[in-house]
Amino acid sequence: MLRIAIVTGASVGLGKEYVRQLDQSGDVDEIWMVARRSDLLDSVAADLVHSKGRVFAADLTRAETMKPFYEALHLDKHDVVWLVNNAGFGKTGAFDGPLVEVNLSMVDLNIRAMVEMTQRVLPHCRRGCHILQVGSSAGWKPMPNFSLYAATKSFVNSFAIALHYELADRGITVTAVCPGPVATDFFDVSSMGSDKAPRQTRGADPAKVVATSLQDARAGRAESVCGFSVKLYGWMSPLLPTCLTAMVVKRMRSGNS
Repeated sequence: MLRIAIVTGASVGLGKEYVRQLDQSGDVDEIWMVARRSDLLDSVAADLVHSKGRVFAADLTRAETMKPFYEALHLDKHDVVWLVNNAGFGKTGAFDGPLVEVNLSMVDLNIRAMVEMTQRVLPHCRRGCHILQVGSSAGWKPMPNFSLYAATKSFVNSFAIALHYELADRGITVTAVCPGPVATDFFDVSSMGSDKAPRQTRGADPAKVVATSLQDARAGRAESVCGFSVKLYGWMSPLLPTCLTAMVVKRMRSGNS
């Protein structure tokens, strides 16, 4: 039976790095990569050394494009040992800045598609499987001018940690990956058309974020946080009044305009 890993949003950024490190781990025979751009996925697959890449060029929010993936999942004999729900996007600035359709697509991708992928894959997960739900430290507190994205990641974080304990008796580890800013093109995309975009010049090394999360998953941890400053914020977050942090975040983001 083939051991497979599934990575969504696998063409760039953290997703691409997850593919690279899972390939090097020796844990899997195949890596199934899901993203919209087939050319980028083909490039990622071509760099695999220890495992075979299987490309699914699909939009996770559109059932018709995901049909070949789910058919392969149910027809083929395999053992899912890693599921990385990484696909997602955000928009900075005023909540009503983007079109309604853009905001709804954010909710659809960050929440609904992640839930669907998790539930459809679970029947193929055996004891020892690891599921990584890529949330964000932004989900720990409400964030004005980043409100909808932070809210969707709050859902991801909460869902992952609850599922971690729910599936513990089945030997399946679920880990909420909660990075701070990461040195990817996330803010280049999220700030387009926004006058409240943070001036993001630095971020955590994607390789370190991914390596830390894989290590934490293997250690059976419910949450993975990379970097001292993000961990410090995580420790302090429950102690800080929500209204105070919301006002501070609003002032900081307003100052970036």
